[in-house]
Amino acid sequence: MGLPEKEQHYTYADYCAWNDGERWELIDGVPYLMTAPSITHQRILGELHRQLANFLDGKPCEVLVAPLDVRLNALGDNDEDVFQPDVLVVCDETKLDEKGLNGAPDIAIEILSPSSARLDKAIKFNKYQRAGVREYWIVDSTDKTITVFILENGQYVAKCYTETDIIPVHVLEGCEISLPKVFPD
Repeated sequence: MGLPEKEQHYTYADYCAWNDGERWELIDGVPYLMTAPSITHQRILGELHRQLANFLDGKPCEVLVAPLDVRLNALGDNDEDVFQPDVLVVCDETKLDEKGLNGAPDIAIEILSPSSARLDKAIKFNKYQRAGVREYWIVDSTDKTITVFILENGQYVAKCYTETDIIPVHVLEGCEISLPKVFPD
């Protein structure tokens, strides 16, 4: 199969056939090409992963990083929403297969970039909320803030943290993320 065209509608089965070496996401069957992350993005991702992985060592939940396909609605090959969150936590290992995650993660973390900000703040926000992602973080490396959305009664409730804060991870009791380490001077 050739490269995807914006005007066509695709499923996860189509997505798997592209084999073009690029990273894509599907939103409502529409393909979005993902750009390579910046060094700042990579450093933030690495630190968030390190802190979460250290906490989860020996526990049943697992932290994973992009690129990893998340077939958000658990429709397998027919899913029209395939995301690659920067960091995710999965507590139900039955959702994992060799292709990635089939269903909603417990935590999804997206690190904003100029090309992804609109998708992360609006479209993915709504998709994650509807799919039941229990905790969604939007990381803004420019402002050195993280907005944490906790799912309560089907709706996200937001709290914003700055570079000097410690974030309590709602889904992982006892876990805290040190933002001075995530956003060092």
